[in-house]
Amino acid sequence: MRLITALLPFMIIADTFAQILSKGITYSAEVSSSFSDGAYAPFWFSANKYGLSSVESNSGYMRFSLERSFENDSSRSVGLAYGVDFACQVNNTSVFSVHQLYAGLEYRKLRLTLGACRQPLEIKNEELSMGDMTYGINSRPIPQFRVELKEWAVPYTNGWLGINGHLSYGWFTDSHWQRVFTSTSGSVHSENSKFHSKAAYITIGKPSVFPLSFKAGVHFCCQFGGESWNMGRRLDDTSSFSGDYADMDDGLSGYWHAFFPGGRDATDGDYDNAEGNHLGSYQVSLTYSAKDVNLKLYAEHFFEDHSQMFLQYDWKDFLLGVECEIPHGTLVHNILYEYLGTYDQTGSVYHDRTSNLPIQISGADDYYNHSIYGAWQHWGMSIGNPLLLSPIYNANGALRCYYNRVGAHHFAMSGSPSSSWSYRLMFTHLRTLGTYNKPSFNPVYGNFFYAEMTCSPSLFRGWRFTAAVGTNGGELIGNSKGITLSVSKSGWLTRRY
Repeated sequence: MRLITALLPFMIIADTFAQILSKGITYSAEVSSSFSDGAYAPFWFSANKYGLSSVESNSGYMRFSLERSFENDSSRSVGLAYGVDFACQVNNTSVFSVHQLYAGLEYRKLRLTLGACRQPLEIKNEELSMGDMTYGINSRPIPQFRVELKEWAVPYTNGWLGINGHLSYGWFTDSHWQRVFTSTSGSVHSENSKFHSKAAYITIGKPSVFPLSFKAGVHFCCQFGGESWNMGRRLDDTSSFSGDYADMDDGLSGYWHAFFPGGRDATDGDYDNAEGNHLGSYQVSLTYSAKDVNLKLYAEHFFEDHSQMFLQYDWKDFLLGVECEIPHGTLVHNILYEYLGTYDQTGSVYHDRTSNLPIQISGADDYYNHSIYGAWQHWGMSIGNPLLLSPIYNANGALRCYYNRVGAHHFAMSGSPSSSWSYRLMFTHLRTLGTYNKPSFNPVYGNFFYAEMTCSPSLFRGWRFTAAVGTNGGELIGNSKGITLSVSKSGWLTRRY
């Protein structure tokens, strides 16, 4: 009896948590197939799909997931979430993939998440935008431990000032894929590298009182640690580094230098640089909110070194966007236009200080490319914006982004003509000059079109039938046209509260 009495409180607590964990679980099952006649699938068939879809001309997948959202505990101080999401794939980078596997704990505005979990875009429309420059929705989720502060109203500001942000460390999972992909080219590749991300945003405004609100922030990312092969070495490097292999710092100092840039890499030789692959972007948005229309203007400036981060040179590269949302619109609900320009990259000249010329010129930034880690990618797909063409398209097996100097115009719109039907339209015109190291002296063009229609019949609750057509034009990835067909079923596995 004493033992039962002592254990009773713990049994009650365990039973309470078991009831919470077992309620509000949703399931989803999906089958999708894509068919096209070109060397590659239409661009928007695979871009910005969290790495789930393939760039191959014909591909498909079956996907199943079980998830419990934090929204189930919105009325509580403590929230719990978890999910498992896996796929079997044809003509993709792997036959089987664990797309998401995570668990999360939330207390008021503080959220902890462990595992691979999709993270939405901060200021852009995920369904229509061309994507984020630093950490977008183009590649597979990276497993990580993430601490996040949700939008929090700063005390004594009467709701006019809010802040949010996150801090995370994680692990890349594509070591074997990199080794196989680069085996024919002898290109630089890495294994067991680590991931770091941090961001902070401030929001000024109170839409219920005044229609204008402003949001600004900065997002930093870093790839560090692990091992790397085939980096090569600079011709003017007099150090003993061979350029064949480097074992990077996986200790506490590596994690610290990922958070606060410092240290040095084995490849630096005579020219010290910060340890790891650091990059990030500034983001700002201005939103006008009214009863019949919401209008958002936004901009993002990407940087890969201090020169573009601290205004050492003029900012000439931007992603600029405008989105109009009609809350009560049916035929047209959202209209979006974005422009991306990455031609400049601080100019074409890079020079470290030497005894002959003691001047530092921090140009030729070479967006998404890195001497140790190859490219800012995961499983072949660019982690940032997909229009800086992903390494997965490289027939030579090189882990490089060969077309990172681009100018692109992107148009998109969506709507719901009825309660059962919805659509998306996207068109992107892209012009690229290659890179400074491998320039295209004649511009290379790409034209990508995508049209999608989804039916969610009221008679068949939880079912979704989607058909999409897409085309590629221009020299960038060749001409192609194709169709995607998807069927999915989702619903509640267990009752909500």
